[in-house]
Amino acid sequence: MVFIGMDHGTTGISFCIISDEGDIVDVFKIGREESKKGLVSASEELKKRVNLDDVKLMAITYAMGDGISQILPTDKVKDRGILSMSGAGKVTGGGTSVFDELEELNLPSVMIPGLHKDSTSLDRLFRAAYSHQASPEKVSISYNAVKETGWSNFIVADISSNSVDILIEDGRIKGAIDACLGAMGIVHGPLDLEMIRDIDENNASANDCFSHAGAIKIAEIDGKVANMKDQLLENYVAGDEKAKLAIDTLVMTVAMEIAGLDVVCENDIEGIVLTGSIGSATTPFDFKDEINKYFKNKYPLKVISKESGAIGAAQIAMDVYKGRKEILGIEVNI
Repeated sequence: MVFIGMDHGTTGISFCIISDEGDIVDVFKIGREESKKGLVSASEELKKRVNLDDVKLMAITYAMGDGISQILPTDKVKDRGILSMSGAGKVTGGGTSVFDELEELNLPSVMIPGLHKDSTSLDRLFRAAYSHQASPEKVSISYNAVKETGWSNFIVADISSNSVDILIEDGRIKGAIDACLGAMGIVHGPLDLEMIRDIDENNASANDCFSHAGAIKIAEIDGKVANMKDQLLENYVAGDEKAKLAIDTLVMTVAMEIAGLDVVCENDIEGIVLTGSIGSATTPFDFKDEINKYFKNKYPLKVISKESGAIGAAQIAMDVYKGRKEILGIEVNI
């Protein structure tokens, strides 16, 4: 008996397989471009690693997840749980092809919702302030963070292509700050005044601006999303001043965002969980040390796997199968 979690990430689709005791059997990732071009098959990769007859439940994250607010059986979800494929975020088609393959496997599965204005599980002030706060994998990341720490009041900082910080209070997700609102990631970031003017003057689309508003804007890097992080880090190691400024600025914006979430938590924060390809990084810089320069040991800092999205999704699948009725305040309706 095994369970599968899928993380629909920016640069690739990650899978985690766990046993019925919660032990990780395998974690692997499929590149979006490779999937779109048919160079790799999600279903074949799964079959290499597990007998599909042993899969009791799979939990899927997909795109924004703004069309649903509960954890639901995949076959009961309309339009794959999203309101639109237009707007923020790079669309390559790789994630869609993986979803198509998974549907053909006909495995028992559920879909995890994103965090948005119709998420009744969230604090009403966050719902009033922001139409969208986080995509579904941030829920699974937060669930893995709970499993790893045992904390009930903390902040999750997921730093990779984009940066999203999530506030958990009394074991529930209270709210989050999305990538287009606050901290920079490697690729995505907030839309500032200059970008808004470019959009108004038809010099760029909002999506183009969002997809070039992260650290790459400062480092003056462009190209394929999957390559931008490596290029930035290579420039950083080479001593490029713009790359150094980009990383330092990213860290500062993340620190500001975490501090803002701390302010609105009614309970004392037990710690901060760091994850994502940058949040969990130890080379060429240690992100934990860099962020701690701002917090000066105020909080315990816990680094979890950069694959926490897939791992947490598998853990959600296991607990839902075993009868759990809510996940971090989100209702399970199966």
